[in-house]
Amino acid sequence: MNIILNNNNEELQGTQMSIAELLEVKKYSFKMLVIKVNGTIIKRDDYPTTFIKEGDDVLVLHLMSGG
Repeated sequence: MNIILNNNNEELQGTQMSIAELLEVKKYSFKMLVIKVNGTIIKRDDYPTTFIKEGDDVLVLHLMSGG
């Protein structure tokens, strides 16, 4: 499956993948993430049940704080 991940083309195995699986496959381990799929923010509780599919635009943002 081909998706756009953080504005880059990515080829992934299979025809669909949950957000939780994507984070594991891509080794995103940072605790404070914001995930958007096709412009819609996905809640953390929905990561295992929200699936991405061919052509989706996925944005993974790392939240940082500072002063």
